[in-house]
Amino acid sequence: MAAINNSSTDDRRPVVIADEAHVIYKVFTSGKLATGAAARAGLISKTTKLREVHAVKGVSFTIYEGESVGIIGSNGSGKSSLMRALAGLTPLDGGAIYACARPMLLGVGGALLPNISGEKNVLLGGMALGYSKKEMMGAVDAVAKFAGLEEFMDMPMRTYSSGMAARLKFAIAAHRDHDILIIDEALSVGDKQFLARSEARMRQLRDNAGTVFLVSHDMNSILETCNRVIWLEKGEIRKDGDPQEVVDAYSKYVDEISND
Repeated sequence: MAAINNSSTDDRRPVVIADEAHVIYKVFTSGKLATGAAARAGLISKTTKLREVHAVKGVSFTIYEGESVGIIGSNGSGKSSLMRALAGLTPLDGGAIYACARPMLLGVGGALLPNISGEKNVLLGGMALGYSKKEMMGAVDAVAKFAGLEEFMDMPMRTYSSGMAARLKFAIAAHRDHDILIIDEALSVGDKQFLARSEARMRQLRDNAGTVFLVSHDMNSILETCNRVIWLEKGEIRKDGDPQEVVDAYSKYVDEISND
């Protein structure tokens, strides 16, 4: 096993270990536009190529119980690919990831059932997380209040905006304590009050010995919530450690490439 950020004197409990993890996507490129007479005829070249996109390149780290870890980086840096690999949704092409419990990935793109009400989605979502129907029936009001959707719970999900649906999904997931919770941009869909409630809930999860990963472009949210930050760039870890130090380094990098 490759050397991972760990100390033999550290008595904290590791909950997630990534050991030289690689994620590679194989995609077909589209055909090129034809030239000359073929172009005038509106034809497209039939030539396609299989291209490899190395999204995560040998990433290693150890995450400990009770940590809240921010994952930052430019668009296309491999953040979501790494989180999907941690959750077991994307297979690794090299290395390994170990977790003490199954991570739950909460992302904006997650689906709720469109033809049933918000209330029924709360019941089904909670039961999928292990609650009984009776428990979730008693939790509907609290989940609706957390999401700020009290007036809409009897309406079918297809009438919800994408932001409303994302807030409800977060509220359902956050109602239960999780050993490992991965939040991928799910907090960018609410107002300041929802963001404050969400950040407070994540801190509570962390304080209850849960481990939270937060993927976000909102550096204020990262600094408010996380006690550790990992900066990914082009599939590799550029910096891992104190939130303010990592965010400052990343912000300086963004300013530099913006001025080039």
